[in-house]
Amino acid sequence: MSKKINDKVLWVGKTDWELKKFHGDEFTTTQGSSYNSYLIKDEKTVLIDTVWLPYDREFVNDLKKEINLKDIDYIIIQHGEVDHSGALVELMNEIPNTPIYCTANGIKSLKGQYHKDWNFVPVKTGDKLNIGENTLTFIEAPMLHWPDTMFTYMEKENILFSNDGFGQHLASEYLYADEVDQSDLYRQALTYYANILAPFGMMVKNKINEILKMNLPIKMICPSHGLIWRKEPTQIVNKYLEWAENYQENQITIIYDTMWNSTRKMAEYIAKGVYKSDKEVQVKIMNTSKDDKTDVLTEVFKSKMIIVGSPTVNNGFLHSIAGILEMIKGMKLKNKKAVAFGSYGWSGESVKLITEELKKSGFEIINDGLKVMWTPSEDERIECIKFGEDLCSNK
Repeated sequence: MSKKINDKVLWVGKTDWELKKFHGDEFTTTQGSSYNSYLIKDEKTVLIDTVWLPYDREFVNDLKKEINLKDIDYIIIQHGEVDHSGALVELMNEIPNTPIYCTANGIKSLKGQYHKDWNFVPVKTGDKLNIGENTLTFIEAPMLHWPDTMFTYMEKENILFSNDGFGQHLASEYLYADEVDQSDLYRQALTYYANILAPFGMMVKNKINEILKMNLPIKMICPSHGLIWRKEPTQIVNKYLEWAENYQENQITIIYDTMWNSTRKMAEYIAKGVYKSDKEVQVKIMNTSKDDKTDVLTEVFKSKMIIVGSPTVNNGFLHSIAGILEMIKGMKLKNKKAVAFGSYGWSGESVKLITEELKKSGFEIINDGLKVMWTPSEDERIECIKFGEDLCSNK
């Protein structure tokens, strides 16, 4: 079902209430998502992006209810990933000669995925497409979050179609961001940024500043996932600038895995010490084998310090810690501190190895960490609490 944005623009996307995993198993979408496609009806008719592949036929059939497909003059694909381009094959079977506007990297992406030699038109920043009363301006946005990504600006209507920028994985019966609970909205927007765009913070900041220098009046921001920003739309732009600037809150997050609960006990004792020393700091404890990794990475992104723990197993650390450390490395975080801890029975290498991984990820290492043999004794419980207290003097 389409939704009217204004007299010229329709939302013709797909709301996916059932989506629980995204990017394979990398991103958990507990509240679903949407694949936003936009149909512009001016003197020329333009389709911006499509939907994810499982909904290709549904998308094309619904689009036929809005318009004769042969009346579509141009297709714009802002990013080649299948959640945006997945319905192209089904659509192009109906209108095979329709020009597809995208970046040069977008052409490579689409040809590589679909092996079709469609009527591609490469565009770069500043290129324009006149469609009647309105003109579309293309803005390349590489690594937000793929090399092929671009934005499209609709003059006169002052709409920025921002693809993966400024989105959220949030299914809703509503169309606009101001119509839903704002704390939930921003929680989803931050989760989206932390898990998808955090590695490209410098590029995010530079691209936003580049767009701001273009002095484009922005009345509305239409992303490719989630809700549309129409009320003070630059509020999310300002948030992106804040998140891109080595973001941190007054939070310390303890992440750990455990075999027989000794490392868990250490985590809880350390947390008591942190809170005892600084009652204003928010302390979160997360078990990487039980808590969702999307949530873990979001809390790591928010934190000024992380404390990472694992017992020593086969001269190493547990696989859930290995996995989350690899994902943290990919976030390319800066201006954050870290320290390791863990229990052991025989050799005790985990703390040293975790510390090495944290160094590779760019964290400032506070000290050599803390390890306890077997189950913490009363003296070692006190040592763990003291360890947590001392960390606060380094936060």
